[in-house]
Amino acid sequence: MAYITMRQAITDALREEMILDESVFIMGQEIGVWGGTYAVTRGFYDEFGPKRVRDTPISEMVIGGAAAGAAMNGLRPVAEFMTINFAFLALDAIVNHAAKVHYMFGGQMKAPVVYRAPGGGGRQLGATHSHTPDAIFAHFPGLKVVSPGTPYDAKGLLKSAIRTDDPVMFIEHHTLYQLRGEVPEEEYTVPIGVSDVKRAGSDITIVAYAKGLQVALDAAEKLAAEGIDAEVIDLRSLRPLDMGPVLNSFQKTFKAVIVEEGYRSYGIGAEIAARLQEESFDYMDAPIKRVAQYEVPLPYSQELEQSALINVDRVISAVKEVL
Repeated sequence: MAYITMRQAITDALREEMILDESVFIMGQEIGVWGGTYAVTRGFYDEFGPKRVRDTPISEMVIGGAAAGAAMNGLRPVAEFMTINFAFLALDAIVNHAAKVHYMFGGQMKAPVVYRAPGGGGRQLGATHSHTPDAIFAHFPGLKVVSPGTPYDAKGLLKSAIRTDDPVMFIEHHTLYQLRGEVPEEEYTVPIGVSDVKRAGSDITIVAYAKGLQVALDAAEKLAAEGIDAEVIDLRSLRPLDMGPVLNSFQKTFKAVIVEEGYRSYGIGAEIAARLQEESFDYMDAPIKRVAQYEVPLPYSQELEQSALINVDRVISAVKEVL
C-alpha cells in the first residue's frame, strides 16, 4: 500500500487510464501548461502532448458541450471544471445532452464522458464559489454522480468512471485534496453505485459522504470514548444510490443521523431519510436527524464560513439527541 493524498490518487487514476486507453483525453481551463487549478494534471502536457491534454477557452458551455460531443463520437473525455459552481453554465450539455442521448436514441448512442469538478466550502472562496450542489446533479436520470471521501475510493471510482459508457459527474471536495490514506499500488477499481461501511457499530447509524464522511468518522471516534458505538456508512455514489448497507445498518441500530455539507432543504439527507421511512419504518425507534450546512450563502470570513458548515460537535449533538 502507498500512503498518498487524494490529489495524488486522482492524478494516478487519470495517468493510468490515459496510458491504458488512447481514446481517453483531458480538457479544461489551464489543465495543460499550468497543470490544473489544484495541480492534479501537472506534468500531463509534457507526458501526453497537446492532442490529449487540451487547454480550453474560459467557457464552461464550450467545455461541457465539446466533451459531450467528443464522447458521442467515440472518445472518452475527462473534462475539468475549475469549480462545480461553474458547471451551472454547462447544465444544458450535461443534463440535456450527455445524460439523455443514450435513452433518446434507443441505446444507439452513448456518452462516456467524465466531468470532474471540485466543490464544497471551507476554503474561503466566497458565496459564488463554495456551493455543494450535489443533489442538483443527482436529480437527473442518465447521469451518474460520484463523490469520494477517501484517496482509495477517489482513485478506484475515477477509474471506473472513465471506463463506464455513461456520463459521470465526479465531485471532489476542495478540502480533501491533502487527505492521506492507503491506496494499493496494483491495479484496482471501485464499482460505482455501491455504498461502504467505513466503521462498524451497534448503537446508531451515521450516513455520510465526501467531506461529511471525515466529519462523521471523527465524531464517531469521540462518541466511542463516551461509550457510544456509531456505525458510519459512506454513500460514495449519489446516483445510482445504494441503500443496501444503509438499510442493513438501520435495521440493526434503529436510529440514524445523516451528515451532508449541502443544504438541508431538498438535499441528499432528505432523500436518505425518506427512503429509510419508506423501506424500514418498522425499525425506526426515533426521528431521523440531518446535519447539514446552514442555509445561507457561504461568507468569505473564515470564522463565519466555518460556523455555517458541518462540524464534529454538531454531529455529536445530533447523535445524542437521537439516542
